[in-house]
Formats: sequence, C-alpha cells, structure tokens
Amino acid sequence: MRTLVAFLIFIAFTSLSAQSQNSEEKRILFFGDSITAGLGVDKSQAFPALIQQKIDSAGINYEVINGGLSGETSAGGLRRIDWVMQKPVDIFVLELGGNDALRGIDLGSTKDNLQQIIDKVQEKYPEVQIYLAGMQVPPNLGQEYTSNFQKMYPELAEENDLPLIPMMLEKIGGSDIYMQEDGIHPTPAGHRIIAESIWNELSPILH
Repeated sequence: MRTLVAFLIFIAFTSLSAQSQNSEEKRILFFGDSITAGLGVDKSQAFPALIQQKIDSAGINYEVINGGLSGETSAGGLRRIDWVMQKPVDIFVLELGGNDALRGIDLGSTKDNLQQIIDKVQEKYPEVQIYLAGMQVPPNLGQEYTSNFQKMYPELAEENDLPLIPMMLEKIGGSDIYMQEDGIHPTPAGHRIIAESIWNELSPILH
C-alpha cells in the first residue's frame, strides 16, 4: 500500500513538474513575409525552423513561431497583428516592408504601418523584446527610393530604441548559391546564412 501511495505521489509530482516546465516556456515570434515563411523551400529549411534547432541544441526553453505570410505588406501585417498576438510573446522579430517596396508603396505609409505594429506589440506585452529586421530592395526602383527605404529601418530602430538586425539579405544577395532564381527568396543555403546572423543577435539574451 505504501509503495502504491509513493508511486502515485511520484506520478503527480512528475506531472506537475512537466506542467511547470511547459508554463515557463517562452516564445519567439518571427513576423514577416515570404522570406520568413520560407517560400520555395521546405518549412523545416526556413530560418525560423533553423533557429528552433539551434535553441533545442542549446537546451534553451524557447518555442519559435513562424508568423511569415507570403505576399504580406506592412498594411497586411498591421491588420493581422492582433490575431497572431493572442498568445504571450517574449521576443518579437519584425520582418516586413519588402513587398511594399516592390509595389512602390509610399514609404511614409510603410513606416507608419511598421510603427503601429511596434506600438501594438508593446502595448499588448510591455516586457517583450522587439527586434527590427532591416530589408533591402532592388536598385531598379530608383536610387532615391532605395536609399530612403534602407534608411527607414535604422530610423525606426533609433526612434523606438530597438535592436536592429542588419540587412537580412546583404550577405547572400546576387548569389546563385544563396538565392533562388527569382533573386528575391533565399535557398536553403541562404536561409542558413540568415539564421546564423539572427542567432548571433538573439543568443546573448536567450542564454
């Protein structure tokens, strides 16, 4: 009888410990467009999944959520941000704006949408750590537009006191090894390069 009671206590304690560990798990949300979503590659090869692999290998209790949506603009992101923020988020990585540029959307509107997304995330979860991912666009959009687009991200980061992840495609743009034939979306090898850059930014606070 004592053995049975001890066994039941052990099972209950194990269950409570597992629930406690699950409740302590933190979340990283990558919120972006087709680059985050992993268009053209298996989802397991996209950089958010690779970040999860690095986290698991390091034994860190974080869950990565891929909130990428192909074709997403900053306005679209603003419309769906409330929906994706229903669960608590500890780290939020914002990667949007590239599709705005490809459509020639006014940069003032893009910046305003990104600012509203940042505001909504901070209002919902004041303790969240937000990272802003810088983007780049093809030069055929014109030198002035391209230059102003690239300046937009450092400006947003400075105005909101956010860490800026440098241009995500800077190290891989123009490479047949790292970019797909469309010249916009990374190959699996390109996603590995992106994941490494992001990991270098995130790992200090994850540990």
